[in-house]
Amino acid sequence: MEREGNDCVVGNISLTASPFDGEASSLSSTLSLDHVGEVILTFNSDRLSWKLVEPLDDVATEIKLSDIYAVELSDHGSINTLNFLPATECLHLGEEIEMYRFTIYGFTRSKNQPSQWILAEYTFGHKNLQTCQMWVNQLNASLKNEVGRPKNLLVFVHPRSGKGNGCKTWEAVSPIFSRAKVETKVIVTERAGEAFDVMSTITNMELKSYDGVIAVVLDSPTAINSICDVVLPRFLSIDIRAFHHVSLLALKQGGDGFFNEILNGFLSPRFKAPYPPTPSDFVHMVKDNGDSLVLDGEEIVDETSSQNEDQFPLISSPKQSGSRISNLNSEDKAAEFPVPNEWFRFGIIPSGSTDAIVICTTGARDPITSALHIVLGKRVHLDIAQVVRWKKTPRSEVEPNVRYAASFSGYGFYGDVITESEKYRWMGPTRYDYAGTMVFLRHRSYEAEIAYLDVESNEINLTSKRDHQGNLLRALRSPYKSERRICRSNCKVCSEKPNQASVGVCSLTPHLYSEETRWARSKGRFLSVGAAVISCRNEKAPDGLVADAHLSDGFLHLILIRDCPHAYYLWHLTQLTRRGGSPLNFKFVEHHKTPAFTFTSSGNESVWNVDGEIFQAHQLSAQVFRGLVCMFASGPEV
Repeated sequence: MEREGNDCVVGNISLTASPFDGEASSLSSTLSLDHVGEVILTFNSDRLSWKLVEPLDDVATEIKLSDIYAVELSDHGSINTLNFLPATECLHLGEEIEMYRFTIYGFTRSKNQPSQWILAEYTFGHKNLQTCQMWVNQLNASLKNEVGRPKNLLVFVHPRSGKGNGCKTWEAVSPIFSRAKVETKVIVTERAGEAFDVMSTITNMELKSYDGVIAVVLDSPTAINSICDVVLPRFLSIDIRAFHHVSLLALKQGGDGFFNEILNGFLSPRFKAPYPPTPSDFVHMVKDNGDSLVLDGEEIVDETSSQNEDQFPLISSPKQSGSRISNLNSEDKAAEFPVPNEWFRFGIIPSGSTDAIVICTTGARDPITSALHIVLGKRVHLDIAQVVRWKKTPRSEVEPNVRYAASFSGYGFYGDVITESEKYRWMGPTRYDYAGTMVFLRHRSYEAEIAYLDVESNEINLTSKRDHQGNLLRALRSPYKSERRICRSNCKVCSEKPNQASVGVCSLTPHLYSEETRWARSKGRFLSVGAAVISCRNEKAPDGLVADAHLSDGFLHLILIRDCPHAYYLWHLTQLTRRGGSPLNFKFVEHHKTPAFTFTSSGNESVWNVDGEIFQAHQLSAQVFRGLVCMFASGPEV
């Protein structure tokens, strides 16, 4: 058939071709749409549209090509058509007509929650097989031109806890990947740390064969149990959702902990970067020039390990070369895997309780929505925090222990809850709320000093300078309230490029090299110290810890809760559960937007929670890398 710039008609198919590339720029034919009736289907560049021969209200009439994930020929079968009788008679469902069929698989957005995507299928029929085949061929050819869609994925399924819902979740979404012709290698983990081991030892050559890694997460414990229902209302008469939200953040809930294990396994042997900057008088300062480590030997302390040591390995040997790749053979080193990497992405298919990363990146804690984001090849950059502690080994050597965090790191209340819960493992999931209740009622504070890089600019002047030396009884609401710029799909803040023309790692930490930076300090007794990479929104806290935190702006949100009366702390927690609340708008709360900070504890006990894992450190330093990894997501719709 000639198609060089001519308009042709084959049967009832109208085809308009481009004189430049020979590809159809428009295609139109009359077909039957299942459960609707006869339509005129038209394909123009970026979308499919159909016009009903007999108009009918509340019927979809188009779908964007970018919203279609598969097209399949169904061969011969029945199409349910609508018979339109004269206006004086009733409309009724008509007969089943045998036709050749093809089905278009896509999605629509929920009317109540636009960030939640709902599967949609449109089955068209025609008596001519060639007509259906032409449509299938044309649409599939167009889908192949959609940039960024994955072809091969490595999938980790977390089957444990609950009733094995990790496997059930994968079984529910796997047909989406099959229809989209995405090859998947599925690994069902059988022990803690297995995903880390696989990701850290997989060769770079094999890793390059995948377009990304997916974490299918477990079903976490149920919501507030009877212990919290009884204890907190009886003693404090508060909305217990406020406490439960912080308890969830303090524990390894939902998919965030499992995703963190995969992330650390990926970054630990491959990411080349200097360690976080520290003030000149940082007691255990280690000077890192990127390729070598120079230690101040007289300033080393011995930090003994305990039974609550980390559950999976960390970067641990300063004798590793500057590349810090220890478990890859020489042949594989030649096939270096670049980090950051634009085409290699991470995805999370959730079924947990919090899943803060999923909610912040897709806008919904829904496995179908996440699966669609993945097969459609969505991409959004995500900041990653590097948390480093220094530890003396039995051989009297000092080694760095590094953890990467994608959502939140916390000390004080957050560390106490995760430590306390270990005592009650026999209670099962109920131990989380019970441990959190006990820690909350204990109301324990810690002496510590935090130093942070204060980047002076109008953009990040979020926190007024407050006097924390006065009477705590005057710690009423602060008149300050920040202007929120919520991160969402196509966020302008996250898409901004650094001003300076930096390359390499410097491009990931642009704010560290600003001319207007200085080290500021905060010292005293704190109920908690938290560093949020993202807003940490979840179903218990609709705005999260920091409503205007962004996915990829190169900043950490340092939240310091100073010692205060119990009632004021409750007031702060209650604000977390309210949409539009102001949990940071208190005089005993410090909120600093910073690219790096250091922490020094004055006591003997010091437990951090890094993305739901215990991380013991009397001293640590941290920095954030802007947009270090890419997620299969596009950001919340609203």
